[in-house]
Amino acid sequence: MPVVTIRMAKGRSLEQKRRPAAEITDTIVNGLGVDPDRVTILFEELDRENIARSGRLLSES
Repeated sequence: MPVVTIRMAKGRSLEQKRRPAAEITDTIVNGLGVDPDRVTILFEELDRENIARSGRLLSES
């Protein structure tokens, strides 16, 4: 049972999550030969105040 976790800042729409979910599932099915029903994808959405890049919080950009 492959499990993929994607951590990202909050704010993306359901449609923006649907496409990568489908494409990642297809890649795992083709690469590992598993049934798509066995692939789990977790989207972990983080508040922008909890992510920093280049020493600055994303909430302050």
